[in-house]
Amino acid sequence: MRSHSFITAISIGCWLALALVPNQVNAQMMGHNAKGDFGLLSASQPPPGWYLATMYYRYDGDQLRDRNGDSIAVDPEEQGEIDVNAYALGLWWVTDVKIFGANYSAMLFPAFTDNKLEVPILDIGQRTDTGLTDLYIQPINLGWHTDRADFMAGIGIFAPTGRYDAEASDNLGMGMWSFEIFGGTTLYFDKAKTWNFATTAFYEMHSGKEGSDMKVGDILTLEGGLGKSFMDGAINVGIAYYAQWKMSSDDFGVAGLPPDLNLGKNKVFGLGPDITIPIATKKKLIAMLNFRYFWESGARSSLEGNTFVVTASFPLPSVPLQ
Repeated sequence: MRSHSFITAISIGCWLALALVPNQVNAQMMGHNAKGDFGLLSASQPPPGWYLATMYYRYDGDQLRDRNGDSIAVDPEEQGEIDVNAYALGLWWVTDVKIFGANYSAMLFPAFTDNKLEVPILDIGQRTDTGLTDLYIQPINLGWHTDRADFMAGIGIFAPTGRYDAEASDNLGMGMWSFEIFGGTTLYFDKAKTWNFATTAFYEMHSGKEGSDMKVGDILTLEGGLGKSFMDGAINVGIAYYAQWKMSSDDFGVAGLPPDLNLGKNKVFGLGPDITIPIATKKKLIAMLNFRYFWESGARSSLEGNTFVVTASFPLPSVPLQ
């Protein structure tokens, strides 16, 4: 089998497709950055090559919290299911080109969803037919590797390719451009790199929404986790987390938000198990599968629920094992 660092690095491809899934459940207007799209090795770039990633993402909202954390009654029988399903397929290209000592890479990921992407507190459970949502592009992704740490930084862009009309109730996109800057570190606590802890920060900014004078506030998201690898890094198991805060207030334009719905800037935290396992023959690594589940807590001005993610990352071509 290849070295621990090679197999472990490939496993982080499992989160690639998740970055484009819209953040579907806020009491305020939503941004693009999904909660739970990064995990145990959130700041580790894989070795040079091409990677294909597929993903299924499911969110179930159990209850709505106000600015004090108190539950606001929601009746799914009257207002519909508070959930979202999303699917994605994309590519990540990691090169041997060095910029400031880091490997340069880029990625492109389209996705599909089935839930209204606007302000769900105003119309909880608004479902639509599954369709194309907004496109995620990372034109710059830089990765550094040392004996005891990995580092990653770059910029991402969400393009408004999903269906959107300011007056419609069946939007699949968000009608705006989003720009994010990100950076993070994966630390290894032992020489063999069997214990790892990672944190990556994403800061998201937005343009105004098409056909209106509304603008989403800036959003900060932290993601990562603590993990332990086995079988020379082929399996990685641990606890993943996310935390998301609205850093500046939304601008609802001239009309504003009704006083009884002006609940304050939202935040929420998630924690749960994360496991990555290989799919391989005796001679080749075909793919890495990742399963991740989060229970949310500490929500303010937001829905609080559970997130389930399944991803598969395929190195192109498959990787020979030694």
